[in-house]
Amino acid sequence: MIEQSPEIKEKSLVIRASRLSIAPMMDWTDRHCRFFHRQISRHALLYTEMVTAPAIVHGDRRKLLEYNAPEHPVALQLGGSDPAELRAASAIANDWGYDEINLNCGCPSDRVQSGAFGAVLMKTPELVAECVSEMGAVSTAEVTVKCRIGVDDQDPQEVLPRFLETVSAAGVNRFTIHARKAWLQGLSPKDNREIPPLDYELVDRMKLEFPHLNLSLNGGLADLSAAEAALSRGLDGAMIGRAAYHEPMAILGEADLRIWQEGSPRDPFEIAENMIAYIESHLAQGGRLHQITRHMLGLFHARPGARRYRQILSEGATRSGAGVSLFRQAVAAVSEAMAAQAEQDP
Repeated sequence: MIEQSPEIKEKSLVIRASRLSIAPMMDWTDRHCRFFHRQISRHALLYTEMVTAPAIVHGDRRKLLEYNAPEHPVALQLGGSDPAELRAASAIANDWGYDEINLNCGCPSDRVQSGAFGAVLMKTPELVAECVSEMGAVSTAEVTVKCRIGVDDQDPQEVLPRFLETVSAAGVNRFTIHARKAWLQGLSPKDNREIPPLDYELVDRMKLEFPHLNLSLNGGLADLSAAEAALSRGLDGAMIGRAAYHEPMAILGEADLRIWQEGSPRDPFEIAENMIAYIESHLAQGGRLHQITRHMLGLFHARPGARRYRQILSEGATRSGAGVSLFRQAVAAVSEAMAAQAEQDP
């Protein structure tokens, strides 16, 4: 079991970290991804991919819940709609020392809908209130909610404030709001991230109507400037997903300085070197190189040699026996390309 430091347990530190958080993304934000992101930013709040309550109650808990201590501050996202099952899963997760437990009320995927949870829960705020009440009764970590502004034919102007009022009455003080509706029929999960129009003004207004709640904005935030703009409008935090995954240095590399006014912009070569020991440990335990490097393909985004770096790792990291030498070769390709570019520049 992972011992959580008293400092990390302090709620104020988690709230401070939530000024910028990295979105939970299924099949993407695993423990290797989070460890990599933590090398870039000391402060950003990192989320796990969504784990269903039944899986935790009945499945391999170590596989589902284990993480590396340096990932703190780290939040576990749960999926579910049965209050008793979510209570049981939260009690189990509580022993692992997560800094936050988040209930997903925003994912529109078919897999989630078939289990009657995710975005469909926007239709039943009273059930969500019952769920978070049960979760909070057994969790020492703060229970939070990630939601949409509505689903299908709902009117977000009516639905979202009612949802926030009902769920906050059950003890939730922190919400992350994806500022789009979710269409549960007719749109794919990808389309649901792009087609429904963003309504930042509605989320901004919710902060005015519920000033006592901690509200973070999600959806369509592609760079740090967008996150800073949300904070400047009075919102408490911003959540970025795919942009941080594909261009980690552009988002996380300057986050500590720009969001928390600490540190300095990070060097991707230093990050790469910091990952070596972690990669070696993973390989020594029987892991494969690509399980880590697939999350690192964007490390040198937009730099000379970045394409060759990605090519080396994409083609070679899945091969049996691929090790640290291949990773070093990929990094060297960037270094060589940058040196060649410097010689050409006047």
